[in-house]
Amino acid sequence: MSSVLGVDTPIGPGELVLAEAARPTAVLLLGHGAGGSEGSWDLELLARELPASGVSVARYRQPWLVAGRKVAGPPPTLDRAWLPALAAVRALWPGLPLFVGGRSAGARCACRCFDSTQAGLVLLSFPLHPPGKPQKSRVAELAGAAGPTLVLQGTADPFGSPADLARALADAGYSGERIVGVPGATHSLAPARSLPAAKVAEREQLLLGSVLTFIADALDPVPSAE
Repeated sequence: MSSVLGVDTPIGPGELVLAEAARPTAVLLLGHGAGGSEGSWDLELLARELPASGVSVARYRQPWLVAGRKVAGPPPTLDRAWLPALAAVRALWPGLPLFVGGRSAGARCACRCFDSTQAGLVLLSFPLHPPGKPQKSRVAELAGAAGPTLVLQGTADPFGSPADLARALADAGYSGERIVGVPGATHSLAPARSLPAAKVAEREQLLLGSVLTFIADALDPVPSAE
């Protein structure tokens, strides 16, 4: 059962769609894409399933979406609206580790606004570059977020494949990410209607298992060998 909490921002009202764990050990704040909403397949999946494993999920509806507009604002506007959502989630779950992320434009926003008070990043379909324009790389946004990072990326994503991301990050001298390729998935990560039910279940388990393992590892890291 989800609930909705209004968030006042300098850009206008936003909304948090909350899925609360009975005994939360961590919180995950997720932003949506520039052309979608908090109802995308992957965000819905995480909000529906993670609370049973002790992770409360807050999906943030940016003010442009709440206002009924069809086009997202520029990155600085998204960032200004994201910061009050961060504060609201911290106030709801004080003292709990706060993970942040989202899909596509929401993933970029979470990277730009990441700081050391946040426990890690869960990024779904990070848009490395516009389709067909690899020269317009956004790798600096991802490489600039200094914290534990999980990227779930479709192997057929025209915005950049898992291999593209790995190469770009290596070239940028960054190695703090955990990239999980989602076989056959495009930028939406959603399974095609023709995909057999067993394959759909596999994709769901890949996403859920990857996120839960990442959060557990970030909260209890294995000591490095000296």
